[in-house]
Amino acid sequence: MTALKQAAGPACTRIYAYGAARGENAVPNDDLVGPIDSSDEWIRQRTGIVTRARAHHGTNAIDLASAAAAEAVRRSGVEPSSVDAVIVATISNPRQTPSVSAIVADRIGANPAAAYDLNAACAGFAYGVAQADALIRAGAAHYAVVVGAEKLSDIVDPTDRSISFLLGDGAGAVVVGPSDTPGIGPTVWGSDGSKSDAVTMNHTLTEFRDGQSPWPTLRQEGPTVFRWAVWEMVKVARQALEAAGVEASDLAAFVPHQANMRIIDEFAKQLKLPDTVVIGRDIETTGNTSAASIPLATHRLLEEHPELSGGLALQIGFGAGLVFAAQVVVLP
Repeated sequence: MTALKQAAGPACTRIYAYGAARGENAVPNDDLVGPIDSSDEWIRQRTGIVTRARAHHGTNAIDLASAAAAEAVRRSGVEPSSVDAVIVATISNPRQTPSVSAIVADRIGANPAAAYDLNAACAGFAYGVAQADALIRAGAAHYAVVVGAEKLSDIVDPTDRSISFLLGDGAGAVVVGPSDTPGIGPTVWGSDGSKSDAVTMNHTLTEFRDGQSPWPTLRQEGPTVFRWAVWEMVKVARQALEAAGVEASDLAAFVPHQANMRIIDEFAKQLKLPDTVVIGRDIETTGNTSAASIPLATHRLLEEHPELSGGLALQIGFGAGLVFAAQVVVLP
């Protein structure tokens, strides 16, 4: 009997480059406070957001994802035709099918790369990095593009006080490929579906179709999410550091999901991060962009602090599902 062949890839992977695309419009708090009977001061105190990026009516998540992916590929030095896997994390594909990823692969010149979307909400990008790392080391891909892309303004109710003022639109992307040394640490990930109602859509598409509900929009139980994020996700972050074999003091940067500035600040306090660690705070001017928030925040950090290149960054995503993922990566 002929022995079956099984693929094997390189021992290590790394992130080669980042790309980003933000919604074209800067929307200040004052533009949103009327329908929720609030104020600029209230939003700033509760979330740290001053303004958020939102896309034009005619721009969708596919457009944002394509722009971010194209920049990441261009900066990576990898030929688009060499990209053989494209993974897009999103909850805002304007259509149930086809996948955003297949369209993005074609637009960036990576056709006929393997392409699929994943839905892990705010943890989606970290999930995608974990999968790209595994695919390449298994020999199933050589170079992968991972994108987090959202147009959340399409699924927001401007009168909802729980989440509407938090959300923005954008996409962040990376190119992942082989490396001579470890560049992506082990991923600590999981879910807690028992809390699935904490961040959810308030109606289904079939209810909307049948005239039983208005257009489905996002809702959240703010206090539940805050407590879960701060107390449970700090444990996950510590596990990711331990799995990578590093200490908090070894980090150059910390890039949590941009959910809320108070959560980010409490995270840093609980992890006892030294002052030398640069913390991603992109939420102040971009808002919460779910799957896009980690790569967008990292892209901005690298633009503002090029000296971070080659340093270690702890990234952690957490949100609807409730799903979570964390890993330590070497910044390109």
